[in-house]
Amino acid sequence: MSVLVNKDSKVIVQGFTGNEGTFHAGQMIEYGTNVVGGVTPGKGGSEHLGKPVFNTVADAVEKAGANVSIIFVPPAFAADAIMEAAEAGIKVIVAITEGIPVEDMVKVKSYIADRDCRLIGPNCPGIITSDEAKIGIMPGFVFKKGKVGIVSKSGTLTYEAADQVVKAGYGVSTAIGIGGDPIIGTTTKEALELFINDPETEAVVMIGEIGGNLEAEAARWYKASGSKKPVVGFIAGQTAPKGRTMGHAGAIVGGAEDTAQAKMAIMRENGINVVDSPAEIGSTVAKVLG
Repeated sequence: MSVLVNKDSKVIVQGFTGNEGTFHAGQMIEYGTNVVGGVTPGKGGSEHLGKPVFNTVADAVEKAGANVSIIFVPPAFAADAIMEAAEAGIKVIVAITEGIPVEDMVKVKSYIADRDCRLIGPNCPGIITSDEAKIGIMPGFVFKKGKVGIVSKSGTLTYEAADQVVKAGYGVSTAIGIGGDPIIGTTTKEALELFINDPETEAVVMIGEIGGNLEAEAARWYKASGSKKPVVGFIAGQTAPKGRTMGHAGAIVGGAEDTAQAKMAIMRENGINVVDSPAEIGSTVAKVLG
């Protein structure tokens, strides 16, 4: 089984005809994702990559039945693109764009709060259900069908974890790259909850990084849930100097709980199998599922 997306998801690409949209839409179609079209204002009625182009998301929903959208729109316009998708009734919105102003994301969070949709990202690699649907920029060939869910703040570590899980003899149900910005649509806890409640995901890999309290919140929720489903955790940034921004806008060590060491301690206290190195993810999954 999977969470959020599968082979029946009807996907559109916002920013379809741009360079990024074109390249990644092509990759998604090649993977077998059910891409039903794309949106580029002013180009409605034309065709791109053999798929229809619509002027608005509302058109794509009405004419193609779209229910999932992936956004490749420049930072200045990306917040509007997210809100347009939510307004049109898209259920899962994946925002790949990096560099959306925090002020814009505050507006987006408020706008989508009472709408029936799920935002993943921004500044994320997207979401993939192995062998069914790739809504993102991850290398599809790494992912093979299985029963391990992955939730990650880091794009590259998502692929690394998937590769190790597959090489350890287990596959991946769904992998969610939640993004590394300070304000994101789906938190670590919310993604973990989806996997814990998915009857066919048997273990979860949870990858975090320094900054913020998302991992601590997820770990405490996991313990309180009473779930016996094993979770393997890793925190990136163990050697990061305190108080310095490290790559992602969200990766700033502020309070005492923001350091990698503190997060790892909280995760261990709450029953998560924490590894000290990403190289141990696959072998630890094999051990907990053994």
